[in-house]
Amino acid sequence: MTTVTLLHPGSMGAAVAAQAVEAGHEVLWVPDDRSEATRRRAMEAGAIACDSLGEALERSDVVLSVCPPQAAEDVAASVADRAFSGVYVDANAINPQRMQHIAERIRPGRTVLDGAIFGPPPGGQRSARLYLAGDSHSADFVDTLFKDTCLHIRRASGNIGSASALKMAFASYQKAARTLAGVAHALADAHGVGDQLTAEAEIMASNILSDPAYLPSVAARAWRWAPEMQDIAETLRAAGLPADMAEAAVAVMSRWEGDKDQSDLEVADVLAHLRRQDA
Repeated sequence: MTTVTLLHPGSMGAAVAAQAVEAGHEVLWVPDDRSEATRRRAMEAGAIACDSLGEALERSDVVLSVCPPQAAEDVAASVADRAFSGVYVDANAINPQRMQHIAERIRPGRTVLDGAIFGPPPGGQRSARLYLAGDSHSADFVDTLFKDTCLHIRRASGNIGSASALKMAFASYQKAARTLAGVAHALADAHGVGDQLTAEAEIMASNILSDPAYLPSVAARAWRWAPEMQDIAETLRAAGLPADMAEAAVAVMSRWEGDKDQSDLEVADVLAHLRRQDA
C-alpha cells in the first residue's frame, strides 16, 4: 500500500482519490478551511482526514495536486516549505512556464512530475487519462497507484512542461469551441434562425481537431476566410455580442497570407507559419 496526499478534493481530485483508494492505497487530505462540499467529497472518496499538512506529508510517498489552476503555485509552495521527499504530481491545467516554475520551487530533494488530466472525473463507466512527463521511474511508480482503475496513465513525449503543453493545446480548442458555440447560437437566436443552425451543425464533420491533415487547405483559403470573419465580427457587434474571437481569428489567418491557394503545403510548414517569431 502506498500513501498519497491529495491537494485538494474538488470534483476531479476526489474522483482521482477514489480510484487510488479502490486500488488499495491510502489517501490523506487536510480539511482545514475546506467547505462542507469538499468534506463530503473527500469522505465519499474514502480519503482520510489529517490534522495538518505536515502530518500528511510525513506519511506520504506521493502528493497529488489537483486544484483550480490559479491556486497551483500557492499549493506547491505549501509543500515546498515542509518536509517531504517523495513524488510531487502537479495535475493542474496550467501553462508550461508555470509548471517549470513549480518544479523549480519544489526541488531539490523531491521528484516532480508534470501531469495533465483528460476526460471526466473517473469512476463507474467513466474513464480518464492522466498524462505524465518527467522522471520515468517516478511515472512508473504513479502508474502502479492506478493499476486496473478508471484512471489510465499515459506518458507525454517530453520533459517537464510537455504534459501541461498538451493540456493547453487541447483545452485551447475544446474551451474556445464550446464558447464559440454559445456565441453562434446567440447570434442565430437573435435572428430567429436557431433551429436551422442546429440542423446544419448536425451534418457537419466533427473530427476537426483529430484531422490535422486538413490544415493546409485552411491555410490556403485563409485569405478568403479573413474578410468573412470581419463581416462576422460586424454581425456579432450589431447583435450586441462579443466580437473578440472573430477578430482573433482574423489575426491568426493573417499569418497564413503567404499560403494563399497552396493547398499542397505540408502540415509541418503550415504549423510553422503560425509560430512566426516576428509577428
